[in-house]
Amino acid sequence: MSNVSFSNDWHIWAIIVGLGFPLLVVLLGEIIYHLQKRNRPLAGTLRVVKNLVLPVLMLMILITNVLKLDVKGNFPKLVATLFWISVIYASLSLFNVILFEQAEANTWRARMPKLLIDLSRLFLVLVGSMIVLAAVWGTDLAGLATGLGVSSIVIGLALQDTLGSIMSGIALLLERPFSVGDWLRIGNSEGEGEAIEGQVIDINWRSVRLLNLQHQVIVVPHQFIGKQIIHNYSQPERIYNQRINIGFSYDCPPNLVKQVLKSTALATQGILAEPEPESKTTSYDETAIVYEVEFFIKNFEDVEQILDRFMTRVWYAAQRNNLTLHRYRYEYAVETTDKADSASSKLAQSLHSIPGFMPLAREAKNLDDLAKGTILQQFGTGEKVIRQGEPGNALYIIIAGQALVTVTNKFGKEKEVMTILRGEFFGEMALFTGEPSPVSITAVDDLQVLVIYSDAVNTMIERQPSLGREIGQIIEARSKAVSIAQL
Repeated sequence: MSNVSFSNDWHIWAIIVGLGFPLLVVLLGEIIYHLQKRNRPLAGTLRVVKNLVLPVLMLMILITNVLKLDVKGNFPKLVATLFWISVIYASLSLFNVILFEQAEANTWRARMPKLLIDLSRLFLVLVGSMIVLAAVWGTDLAGLATGLGVSSIVIGLALQDTLGSIMSGIALLLERPFSVGDWLRIGNSEGEGEAIEGQVIDINWRSVRLLNLQHQVIVVPHQFIGKQIIHNYSQPERIYNQRINIGFSYDCPPNLVKQVLKSTALATQGILAEPEPESKTTSYDETAIVYEVEFFIKNFEDVEQILDRFMTRVWYAAQRNNLTLHRYRYEYAVETTDKADSASSKLAQSLHSIPGFMPLAREAKNLDDLAKGTILQQFGTGEKVIRQGEPGNALYIIIAGQALVTVTNKFGKEKEVMTILRGEFFGEMALFTGEPSPVSITAVDDLQVLVIYSDAVNTMIERQPSLGREIGQIIEARSKAVSIAQL
């Protein structure tokens, strides 16, 4: 303890350290807390001052003014070195907050890559540390620079792959072909090698982290990205283009197929109406005519669900419009006959299940006449059978499944009116009033219906007048329910 002595005013410095340090810690803690609640970036700089600069400063005051250690000793020099390096680090942190963190959008400061800022700050900290070492320890900067140069060559050769990734990362960030949140495909579009797809969740010094559709994190080095073609699905607009090829039989009229594919795309949830979907005839293959459907979606992460939804509805739309997917081309004639027989059989079963229709179902001649104006259709879950505001010219009898009746009120909110079950019918309000449908009908699950067109329905009423009165009562009851729902 011979190198330790106390000055006459040591107690003043002891009080400063003993009382001032806790008070400053508490004060800075409160300031940091309030800045964090307001999401102010200055909180990070003050945290560095509180946890690093202030403790080292108090320690330096203690050993120089209270304990009176020799300032040329190793321990005081070490403390002084730590203090000045922490001051340099805190100053650069403050400079970063003022210049970059609080920069206005669309300015050069806001567009500055974070990686480049971090590398610049690291470089300045190293330069400042060399100056501190020279000032405190009397180190020869020329010799230190030479040593660092030789060491840098050795380290550069050992870490050339890592450094290559860092330099590639700097080039990419300066060019800014993508940013966090963008959806990318990295790889050759010609099919050489497997492409990598995912959403950018982090860009660091060495790599880019992607989250793919299977919720797996893929780490892609910058050096690899720099050698590949980058497809950015999120720029210049955050909409994604999708193209699908579908084959139909040569017996199906191309214009009808293209119309059905386009309307199915427009009715599929998740597919944008603008830009408008398009359908084109692309080729005549050996067994089918191939059509291409092109549409846009807003969220790339939903692409698999939207594709599944669209492809499922294509089958139902093809069945309703008597279009044949190419795998069943050679069964087309037999299938058409089977459908006609099935519709006649289903019509008889359905009419027997509805009291007002039972007298008609007893005579075979009535069934044969009605079957000529009747078709069997299927709708997938969630499909709109009838849309509010559209005209109607048919009566729908449910063979299987359920349908939901909804109405959009004057506030634009869709409200449920009732559920129509198997054996019941709908479409009567638009058919008999001659006005657009006041309700929408949606398939709750897979829905199979018999569609009886207006001429056949009129024939039914002529042969069974009581049927018209029964339908009139149903229209009145449902109109009241719709009026209540619209309130």
